[in-house]
Amino acid sequence: MRRLLGSATNFVTLLILLVVAPSALRAQITHHAGVPAGSDEDKALTAISSATDPAQKLALIDQFASSFAATDMQLVADELYVDYYAAQKNNAKVYEYGEKALAIDPDDFDIAVALVRTASDAGDTDRVYGYAEKAGAILQRYEQKPSPEGADATSWTAVRKQAVAGDRDNINYVEYTFFNAAYGTKDPNQKAVLMERYAAAFPDSQYAAQAELLAPMSYQQAKDYPKMIESANAVLAREPNDVDVLLFLSDYYSDNGQHLDLATAETKQVLAVLGTAKKPDGMSDADWQTQISLQTGLAWSSLGEVDIRNNNNAQALTAFQTAAPLLKSNPGSYGRNQYRMGYALVNLKRDADAYQAFSDAASVDSPFRALAQAKVDELKSHGFGPHTAHKPQ
Repeated sequence: MRRLLGSATNFVTLLILLVVAPSALRAQITHHAGVPAGSDEDKALTAISSATDPAQKLALIDQFASSFAATDMQLVADELYVDYYAAQKNNAKVYEYGEKALAIDPDDFDIAVALVRTASDAGDTDRVYGYAEKAGAILQRYEQKPSPEGADATSWTAVRKQAVAGDRDNINYVEYTFFNAAYGTKDPNQKAVLMERYAAAFPDSQYAAQAELLAPMSYQQAKDYPKMIESANAVLAREPNDVDVLLFLSDYYSDNGQHLDLATAETKQVLAVLGTAKKPDGMSDADWQTQISLQTGLAWSSLGEVDIRNNNNAQALTAFQTAAPLLKSNPGSYGRNQYRMGYALVNLKRDADAYQAFSDAASVDSPFRALAQAKVDELKSHGFGPHTAHKPQ
């Protein structure tokens, strides 16, 4: 079976080539049985690959499966059936023989990919999730697999890396298909669960960090706050310095006036982590600077909100002033920061400055625009006179 499952021709060629060096370390996630050249199995596979009529090809596969039922060629037969029925768009048969193949070899990554592809093409999202998880488990087991007896550990590590690199297109396909299907889920509780499943199945994928953040965010959208906090803390248990999740929790706590000491500690942890953070490979300097600026600004804005909750308005003002230029690139975050700053200034009886902060918040497209405009109108009606306002708790 070739990597993307199509004609049996490449599959037969692969089986024959594997016989050349049966004891060598092979850079493949899926282990394929070798077929001795000139053997009955080899002749049968060659006939299958040469057949152009679908009915004849199926008859030859049936004969192959019957003739070699008592050998390790049964897995090969199941793979051939999957290949054949995938070409015929017979999804039920692909699932049937794919399941049989995985029962024989639970680490057949090629079969798992074929099942994900079939389920995705059929729009069967439940099967997409299940088969993608099987593929993820296969990949994790392979990456943790110890070197074969007598093999050099360093060479085995290189072989594993080469195999993963060789299957990168398929790995990326499975990861994207699972993540994209989960992301499109409308029900926030279901989305949260799927994002947690995704992060567990593909912890090293390019979408893992997004999934780990989207899980608690989706629980928040569903207003399941205990599960939201549990999900976020589960991420931090694995990765204590996950900046996005730390910011998410500290923002929630500060905005709701809860666990303010914890919110302060998590926000300061973010600032410490960002102070020594290094740009990831492949990210441009401009994108990295934008990300760091936004995350730093969010941290300072959360600290300012904690200070307002603790009636430390002067300290809050300093935090908001620090955050403002860092958040300019994000209207939603900038608008909220300026809205918060307006309250700190009102509480400090600096109404003219508060008017400007609320005006800044009202000038950008954010959920705080209408609220800020209401404060602008209120201050204007007072002619910037002495006025004390306190942010609702």
